Amino acid sequence: MASSSGNDDDLTIPRAAINKMIKETLPNVRVANDARELVVNCCTEFIHLISSEANEICNKSEKKTISPEHVIQAYLQYFSSSEYTEGVQTFRSTSPKHKE
Repeated sequence: MASSSGNDDDLTIPRAAINKMIKETLPNVRVANDARELVVNCCTEFIHLISSEANEICNKSEKKTISPEHVIQAYLQYFSSSEYTEGVQTFRSTSPKHKE
């Protein structure tokens, strides 16, 4: 029987996925375990932030399903001055599903 103990472990990104991304991004760099744990926590917090905001945008537009457009709008709301905004805008304009 599964019980909810208030532990957020099932709400985080798998550590193996983070370790793989770190190794692919920084192949010749050693990263301490506590730094890896911090990356997991930051990624999880980022996903919670964006998905919560996307859900609010979805609800305001009276939709029942969060679409990629809702996620992009949520991202741009928080990070409009980010260096990654250009990549998000490029995805938005080149993705076949967003040309409708």
